[in-house]
Amino acid sequence: MNKLNKQDEITRRNFLSGAARSYLGVSVLPMLGATLGTENAFGAAAPPLRPNAAKSVIFLNMSGGMSHLDTFDPKPSAGEDYRGPLKGISTRGDGELSEYLPQTAKVMNHICVINSMTTTQGAHEQGQYALHRGYAPRGTIVHPVLGSWVLRLSGRRNTTIPGFVSIGGNKDLASGGFMGAKYSGVPLGNPNEGLKNSTLANGVTQEDFDQRLNLADALNGEFHGKFDSKKAKSYTGLYDEAVRLMTSEDLKAFDLSEEDSQTRSLYGGSSFGQGCLLARRLVEHQVRVVQVTLGGWDTHYDNFTTVPARCESLDAGLAGLITDLERRGLLDSTIVVLGTEFGRTPKIVQEHQMGRDHYPRCYSALIAGGGVKAGRYGKSDRNGAMVAENAVSPESFLATIGFGLGLPLDRVIKSESGRPFWLGNKAKPITQLFS
Repeated sequence: MNKLNKQDEITRRNFLSGAARSYLGVSVLPMLGATLGTENAFGAAAPPLRPNAAKSVIFLNMSGGMSHLDTFDPKPSAGEDYRGPLKGISTRGDGELSEYLPQTAKVMNHICVINSMTTTQGAHEQGQYALHRGYAPRGTIVHPVLGSWVLRLSGRRNTTIPGFVSIGGNKDLASGGFMGAKYSGVPLGNPNEGLKNSTLANGVTQEDFDQRLNLADALNGEFHGKFDSKKAKSYTGLYDEAVRLMTSEDLKAFDLSEEDSQTRSLYGGSSFGQGCLLARRLVEHQVRVVQVTLGGWDTHYDNFTTVPARCESLDAGLAGLITDLERRGLLDSTIVVLGTEFGRTPKIVQEHQMGRDHYPRCYSALIAGGGVKAGRYGKSDRNGAMVAENAVSPESFLATIGFGLGLPLDRVIKSESGRPFWLGNKAKPITQLFS
């Protein structure tokens, strides 16, 4: 595409966004283009390579660097300058959890805790990048996040609803990177607001709407007659797809008011907890990938005030999600993972009002459902300072999720410049986690 055509493409994209908002009465249309154009979008999903593979994944992103000693890897025998005032509690699974996670302790018979995560990335942006993409950031390329890989390698399960949704957190967590916008996720802010602007605007009748669609079709035809652009043509089906969603029963998946008060209270009242509930609803409607972010884990100062508050939201949301998926028969077909960019220093920083700093050498993650065997994998040392057994990198963590979904981890996807890339950056999955 020459310079003039590129400018026309940008102008057209801006026009589509404005036209959808101003004339059609909806602003969701361009956003939905992110996941409505996968290679397998209009056919059956690619068959998994693993028997009884999971069909969906819910990724709980702990943004800010969650303290492993104060959550999933407490060290009651360590000195007080490591463990602080925290106490451990028994669980329905192996080992102890932090006293801040009493509800999660009750569902540990469904969860595998990985206490041997390790990374080379000790800064937030780089750490989150590695966690979700499996590569180090580069100035010349943006790598796709996990959800984009899943869509690219397996396609959507339900063709009337987005295949990848990211709830809360930075919009970059939904980026398709070099795979392009069609493999990106749909970012949502407040889970209680559902999929905003997905109905006709006030004052727009069905007759008006139909007329405006006809006008859009006419403009599309004129544009494509003048410019033979593959990227521009990819927008042609955008309106049809969006209109299909607007009139679909699947749109109710985004409406939490459909849930009874007892179920909503199961997840807790926090935005994160309600995001976990929305994730369950989306998985029920065959959404392939859902991310839910809980931030605020950057506890350089006053760790033992901040962490309990964060854990209150995490505990209700995670335990509610596992419980609800299990009782609805969805846990075997859904992988639930929890990850963070790095841990926090095992030794408390006294001069920071009992704080903990960044610590990439050793930290924790979780994986549950989808045929995962409950228990513990890997170990940290006595103080939680070093990996003592079975080190797991972010790349291996992503590859393990891909294995659980039955994805072809050896499949090469090339960037626009022709460089080869793999889900998990050729790391080996931890296959022994699965039954």
